[in-house]
Amino acid sequence: MATEKTIVIHQLCDKRFLAENEAGDRSVIDGNDPAAGLRPMEMLLAALGSCTAYDVVDIMKKKRTPLAFYRVEVTGRRAEKHPKRYTHIHVVHVGGGEGVTEKQFAHAVRLSHEKFCGASASLNAEITWEVRLEQPAGN
Repeated sequence: MATEKTIVIHQLCDKRFLAENEAGDRSVIDGNDPAAGLRPMEMLLAALGSCTAYDVVDIMKKKRTPLAFYRVEVTGRRAEKHPKRYTHIHVVHVGGGEGVTEKQFAHAVRLSHEKFCGASASLNAEITWEVRLEQPAGN
């Protein structure tokens, strides 16, 4: 059975908006200059990055090799002409932890991007990814 979600966007002023989900959770989206929040296209990158991050953390926990630290860096290249969509998005997964191997980490990332991440599957852009296994600062 398909799941349907609704987000309501409230205009706060000019090009500043408040996005609210059915549970009442909120995020500011801002197109003003200077901005007081992420811009709409930045939110798109954030949605992709957090979607895949959620999957990777969950997969690594299930493998009993949780990540001690983790970050996702998402870079998007946009078309020059309107609608100026993202044509290419590159996602870098950086993390590590005790017992975490690059092979395990890369497998979790691959599963996320190829099977589980709905945000990734919803975008009409070439999405590439890479994994960087690192040790936390001080080790």
